[in-house]
Amino acid sequence: MTDVVDSDELLRRIRRARACAAQEERSWRARGERLGRENSGDPGEARDAEIRTVAFGVVLRVLDEILTPGKHDTPV
Repeated sequence: MTDVVDSDELLRRIRRARACAAQEERSWRARGERLGRENSGDPGEARDAEIRTVAFGVVLRVLDEILTPGKHDTPV
């Protein structure tokens, strides 16, 4: 990672990373809901899907704060 990038390229990369994280969050959320509805799957798989959904949600909040500072002020 020795390439020098300008601010526009950095912004494009952050937006691309945000879109990827949003897609992953949706995918894991849907998987968790499906596993929860089936109620016959491995409880560990459902828990894994829940953890990954939360993790990608956190990544989204961080990237949102980088892209639009202060817009998403929520008490922690």
